[in-house]
Amino acid sequence: MKVVAAYLLAVLGGNTSPGLDDVKCILNSVGAEVDEDRIDSLLSQVKGKDITELIASGREKLASVPSGGGAVGIAAPAGGAAGGGAAAAAAEQKKEEKVEEKEESDDDMGFSLFD
Repeated sequence: MKVVAAYLLAVLGGNTSPGLDDVKCILNSVGAEVDEDRIDSLLSQVKGKDITELIASGREKLASVPSGGGAVGIAAPAGGAAGGGAAAAAAEQKKEEKVEEKEESDDDMGFSLFD
């Protein structure tokens, strides 16, 4: 993902055809690890292609991917105060999981800039 981001930053900066050195320079500027094999792979896949068409194609593919998560049902044991405490703990844990999911969401992953 960081290789793609560095490539897109180079394109946004006006370089219509970034090369290995351009992507490496961007990654090095932020202290990211450089994997030349991944950069070469990306460059070979995008060579000769228009970046806006690639993004549009990717958006179409992502639109068909389900994004909802399945909820896990937790059955509360029947009876006494211990059962009520376990149910309350399970509800609290479920609430915390929902909060964590929201924080980790990348929604549009920055592609809204190209609308």
